[in-house]
Amino acid sequence: MGVTIHFQGRLPDEAAYQQLVAAAISVADHNGWSYDRIDTSDTKLLRVRENEEPWDYLGPTRGLVIHIDDNCEPIRLEFDRDLYIQEWVKTQFAGAATHINVVETLRMLQANFSDLRVQDEGEFWESGSLERLAKHIDTCDRTIRKLAAEHPGAQIKVKEPDGRIIDLIT
Repeated sequence: MGVTIHFQGRLPDEAAYQQLVAAAISVADHNGWSYDRIDTSDTKLLRVRENEEPWDYLGPTRGLVIHIDDNCEPIRLEFDRDLYIQEWVKTQFAGAATHINVVETLRMLQANFSDLRVQDEGEFWESGSLERLAKHIDTCDRTIRKLAAEHPGAQIKVKEPDGRIIDLIT
């Protein structure tokens, strides 16, 4: 429901991976964002094919998790053994400026990918329009508040241990 940026792509080789990690660390350091490295030998990633059929990746992953704002999901740059990534970042509760920071970070990292596809529910990636982005955020905020009002005891912006944010739990 909340405004989310979905992205997927593949890096061409190990050199591109190393360049991406170095660039992402540089951006995080420059902006005062914390980050954690990912280096696992056995991980399960839930993914979706183009036809929206679910599939799971099982195996090693590596990369970075960048913590950009407490009200924003972390930017997970988690690559599988084939240097493929399929991730998302919900920015709904952090506001337009944070959403734009995520988009700018992905744009900066885009040069390292052989292909990078981005679907921005706030339409900022495609349009660069702050007005459109603000409208999407406002529409989602109003919808979440309305649903919460209809369900006494509902919880808004529930943060999970991995940093993912659930919009509303009724």
